[in-house]
Amino acid sequence: MENGLRLWEVFVQSRTGKPHEHVGSVRASHAEMALQHARDVYARRGPVVSIWVVPTEAIYATQPGDEGPFFDPADTKPYRHPLFYKVPHGVKNI
Repeated sequence: MENGLRLWEVFVQSRTGKPHEHVGSVRASHAEMALQHARDVYARRGPVVSIWVVPTEAIYATQPGDEGPFFDPADTKPYRHPLFYKVPHGVKNI
């Protein structure tokens, strides 16, 4: 916390059906204020239909040292890679 303000990560959705994407961070004392700051900063840059704010400390992520042991098991399962799938002609948003 900096001056009593928590750091919040901001995710926006530009169109219904599209995924939310991380666009940046804001500082706020509570969730409603974080949403308002996120709207003021990130919704003016283009079309936005939804905003998520998440306290940074609530995000649990892998560490750089996890690169090998954490992700290696997928290498032995080639069916998990999209190389074998063809996207039908005309399909969008994949």
